[in-house]
Parts: sequence; C-alpha cells; structure tokens
Amino acid sequence: MDTAEFDRAFEPRHGEAVAVAPGVERVTVNNPSPFTFHGTNSYIVGDRSVAVVDPGPENEAHFQALMMALRGREVSHILCTHTHRDHSPLARRLKEATGALIVAEGPHRPARPLHAGEVNPFAESSDIDFVPDIGLADGATIEGDGWRLTGVATPGHTANHMAFALDAEGVLFSGDHVMAWATSIVAPPDGAMAEYMASLDRLLMRDDRIYLPGHGGPVRDTLAFCRGLRTHRRMRERAVLERIRAGDRLIPDMVQAIYRDTDPRLYGAAALSVLAHIEDLVEKGAVVTDGPPLLRGIYWIYNG
Repeated sequence: MDTAEFDRAFEPRHGEAVAVAPGVERVTVNNPSPFTFHGTNSYIVGDRSVAVVDPGPENEAHFQALMMALRGREVSHILCTHTHRDHSPLARRLKEATGALIVAEGPHRPARPLHAGEVNPFAESSDIDFVPDIGLADGATIEGDGWRLTGVATPGHTANHMAFALDAEGVLFSGDHVMAWATSIVAPPDGAMAEYMASLDRLLMRDDRIYLPGHGGPVRDTLAFCRGLRTHRRMRERAVLERIRAGDRLIPDMVQAIYRDTDPRLYGAAALSVLAHIEDLVEKGAVVTDGPPLLRGIYWIYNG
C-alpha cells in the first residue's frame, strides 16, 4: 500500500457493548460529526475486573450504556488517550460512580507556546480541567485482573496523546493517532507535525496485530497502514511546498488548491494541517519566514 487506503465501513451500534477482540468490548457514543465519524469509541478491557479506555464526552445516554455494560464488574482504572472533549470528560463521572483511578500521560497542554495574538482554535475542544490520578510514563504499565496495558507515547495529535498496548493480545488502543476512516487532525498549537510523524515511525517499529482507534473500525494491516499514512503526509508536505513555490502566501489559498475534493466543512481542519506542515518545514529549514506562520496570513522572506 503506497498511501493510506481508508475504510469507512463501520456499524457503530450506539449504546451496545460489542466484542471487538479477546477480552475487549466497544461501546460507541452517539456523537457523530465530520470530526468524530460515527462517534467516539470507549473500550472495556478485561472480565471481572476491568479498565475503561476513553470514557468519552459528557453524554448521559453513553454514561448509562457504559454502566449497563459494566454492571456486576469492578472498574479499577479509566485510561484516556488524550484530552479532547470527545474522549476524556466522562472520566470524572465514571470515577465517582466506580472509584476507579484515572490514568493518562498528563493534563492537557499545547505542543508549543502561543504566538503573540494567536488564539488556539481547539481551546473549546480541550478538557483543560482534566487531571489524572496516575501520570503514565512511556513504557510504564497498568495491571488488572488478567490484563496489562502499556503506555506508548504518541504525541502529535495532542502533546499528551498516548496509545495503550494490550500486549498479550497484540492490540493497540490507538486513540486519534491512527484511525481507519481518515487521517488524524494535527492542529497547532495543540499538536505538532514533527511529533506526529515521529510517532508514526515509532509504531512502525512495533508489531501490533490490530489497532482499535478512538473513532471508526479497527486497523488490521497495521504496518502497511502506518506506512501509507506516512506517505500520505509526505505527499501533503510536497503539495504545500509546491503552493509556496507557486506564489501562495495565505493558508486559505493553499487549502482551496490542495483540498479541492474535501468536504468544505473540513476546510478549517485542513487549514490547521497546512499550518502544521509549514511549521515543520520551517523547523527543518526548508522554508524561511519573517515571522511565525499564522492561519490568517503568512509573510515569506522571499515575498518580493
């Protein structure tokens, strides 16, 4: 596979607990959108004593569905891959109901400081009140009755993004880092393209059998898919460079040219992706600016 071949075939079965791997069930929130696909996936790991991965947003129906699926079982840990509001806020209520410990890489934080006058477009989407009981280091483990999860740091989509490996089953809960249905949004200052690409390279050094993502269905041919995502991102980078060489100076102009076949509702996310690529190109010395790249306009040293 030269580029990522996305699979949008997915039956969410909202509110139901669906077995998706040995010792793993999925419950999908009914919060579909252009950014969440059919909704956020929560996962229950284990049998009698379990962990919940990505409890989801504040959603009453989803909370009740989770409690129904968990009925009669102890919940020892609640793990969050990252702190966007479609993944982590329900952790607090679930902790109150079960007494479980909340586990994550850390609180929400930007990948870099904001520039003067810059506004974080993902500020309202970020769970800034989130504080884990356990800050899990890369490679550290959380164990329960018959299961063990290992933290795999995968920054890029957010600075605190962490996947969790259920090593005994070859399963990786990949959050929003790798999804079968679409590429992950990398949106500065929340995320960083250089970190995202490094995290893809890291997954290519692993031998996970299957990825269970935060949205959509599983990724089964894991290494080929990651290679395809990496190629896709490199193609986008080349497209951005071509638009700069063609004379584009504003990100919206680049988006119109590069994302001609994209749903216009996603143009804002596409603009952030272009910004992430430009920041990475500046860091690598491939592009030079006379100020920080900004969404509202970019001023190039060779502006003439």
